[in-house]
Amino acid sequence: MAYKDLQEFIQALDAAGELRRITREVDPYLEITEITDRVCKANGPALLFERVKGSQFPVLMNAMGSYKRMSMALGAKSLDEKAAEIQELIQWGFSQAKSIDIPSIIPKLSIFRSFFPHRVKRAACQEVVDHDPDLSKLPVLTCWPQDGGPFMTLPLVFTRDPETGTSNVGMYRLQVYDRNTTGMHWHIHKDGSHFYQKYKKRGERMPVAVAFGCDPAITYAATAPLPEGIYEILFAGFLRGKPVDMVNCITCSLQVPADAEFVLEGYVDPQEPLRTEGPFGDHTGYYSLTDTYPVFHVTCITRKNKPVYPATIVGKPPMEDCYMAKATERLFLPLLKIIIPEIVDLDLPLEGVFHNCAIVSIKKRFPGQVNKVMYSLWGLGQMMYTKMIIVVDDTVDVHDTSTVMWKVFNNIDGRRDIVFSDGPLDALDHASPFPLRGTRIGIDATRKTAADGHTRPWPDDIVMDKAVVAHVSEIWRELGLDG
Repeated sequence: MAYKDLQEFIQALDAAGELRRITREVDPYLEITEITDRVCKANGPALLFERVKGSQFPVLMNAMGSYKRMSMALGAKSLDEKAAEIQELIQWGFSQAKSIDIPSIIPKLSIFRSFFPHRVKRAACQEVVDHDPDLSKLPVLTCWPQDGGPFMTLPLVFTRDPETGTSNVGMYRLQVYDRNTTGMHWHIHKDGSHFYQKYKKRGERMPVAVAFGCDPAITYAATAPLPEGIYEILFAGFLRGKPVDMVNCITCSLQVPADAEFVLEGYVDPQEPLRTEGPFGDHTGYYSLTDTYPVFHVTCITRKNKPVYPATIVGKPPMEDCYMAKATERLFLPLLKIIIPEIVDLDLPLEGVFHNCAIVSIKKRFPGQVNKVMYSLWGLGQMMYTKMIIVVDDTVDVHDTSTVMWKVFNNIDGRRDIVFSDGPLDALDHASPFPLRGTRIGIDATRKTAADGHTRPWPDDIVMDKAVVAHVSEIWRELGLDG
């Protein structure tokens, strides 16, 4: 299911009992964060703050902050349902590589058509055009007490490679400096930063557009770890089952989603000195440190007549971004299993905040296979940031953290089963002695055999006889132990 825009998604949340409207005036300075944080920790609803101090625009928070709402955002009943669609498409693609089946192609044509964006000439996001932009009119949040200022936290940043013409959408926070400039927090590993370096070598200004408030599938797609060169809008079209309507910006040579609530148009000048950005209360649960980043100059703001400003907060999990990470875990597992076929399942614990821990189960068949899986994962895109990889047998439920830790605490020998790997780390990692790089850990918690160099018999798990389990289940009520 494709939502026309963010406001249609809000209506769907309201109809499903997943939205709470806040009519009391609230302050975007810390107060909205404190309210939303309490609701997130209580697994509460999406919040629409209808009266925000200092701004005429309502603020939407926690819109994707549960498994149900994240699934709704992708037009599915569950994340696994959407993952199954991806798996079916992948399997079909591989079947065609073996033998072309023309009749099976016809039903897939509508799926392929949904990938490609549709260009329109008139757009709701340009109902109001302001060539004298003033960011102070927007209800931008100051989230945490030590934040360097107000931050835009849910922006879709559109850029283009000046050499290939390839477009990209990323989500990079924007610290508001004044009425028409912000920081542009793209890390060195990101496509936006890669394009920036190309513009710098060419001595050219870099056009940038930032959209807020689209169909939530588009917003999610901006965070997805797609292979380099794959335009996120194509992935968004697949997720929503309908092409994304795109419109030309008014003052720069980029395209943005036509039904966005707000669009900031402008540029980054690579010849301009970098500016201090941060600190910022980040998704790690700690403040990310100050650093220098490019400056985004806003030359024009376009918007709907009556827009809603979407935002999110990050901090100690669980937060809304944790559920977006869970969507990535489920949606990209089918592709991961194609690349590393011994993988059975994957879990990114909420406490691991995206990149600090991954738990994988595998079908173990040969010596060294666990190490092969670890290094394969560290070689895959954003998985390179994973500080800890725990590998368990395929009989272990990776989502049962208690059982996983039981295996880790009991199944490892320190010298044999712990792997250290030096490599890239996320820019937000504060524990490594150097920025952007450090040591990652792999833990082999699988059952060991002689092939692994284990010289003693390995004991069996304690498991009750199945017939006894069935019998006790039958008589359980008679025992009176439920209450």
